[in-house]
Amino acid sequence: MTTKILPLLLLALLMLAGCHRKLNYRDGQYRSAREMVRLKKAGRYANSRPTDKTKTVRTTPSGARTKVVTKRPMRVGSATGTLASVIEAARSYQGTPYLYGGTTRLGLDCSGLLQLSFGQAGVNIPRSSNEQAVWGTPVKTTELQPGDLVFFGAAPGSRTITHVGLVTVVDEEGVDFIHASTSLGVVENSLESDYYLSRFIRAVRPQL
Repeated sequence: MTTKILPLLLLALLMLAGCHRKLNYRDGQYRSAREMVRLKKAGRYANSRPTDKTKTVRTTPSGARTKVVTKRPMRVGSATGTLASVIEAARSYQGTPYLYGGTTRLGLDCSGLLQLSFGQAGVNIPRSSNEQAVWGTPVKTTELQPGDLVFFGAAPGSRTITHVGLVTVVDEEGVDFIHASTSLGVVENSLESDYYLSRFIRAVRPQL
């Protein structure tokens, strides 16, 4: 009985080893599970935009290695006049926590951020995101300019506006917008990220 089972066990082990090696092959050679994860991450982000922070490792005179995190410089937009003032005002609120209905530096919601920013530039705009969505001229995403307002739904494919942001930069790197995120507070993000593109509803250009 043992002599019959032993060859079957050996065959099963060889098959498992073959599958394992096939799953962990990349570029014609075997890779460890850790290497496969690293390669997949590298491929996933190879064509993405630069992150807001870069990490470098420096060696001190004593031989110790220290990690230094450097924040990527804020991208400069091409807005001028009133819209430049609006964007500058909005950026001054970066880091302010999210607060539903908030309209001060203690806490802001998305439409409150825009109302305050435009107000500081001497422009009165509606309070809610739904009212702001019809305050201006509709514009295509391919024609976005700094100062345009972008509107989003709560879930992918939704047509109900629940969020608004202000375009700050449009250049060869892409489109950035500033908004009051419920999780991070006032922050700038890329419009091209899958999260925001899947929830994007419309954009309007303010009539100043």
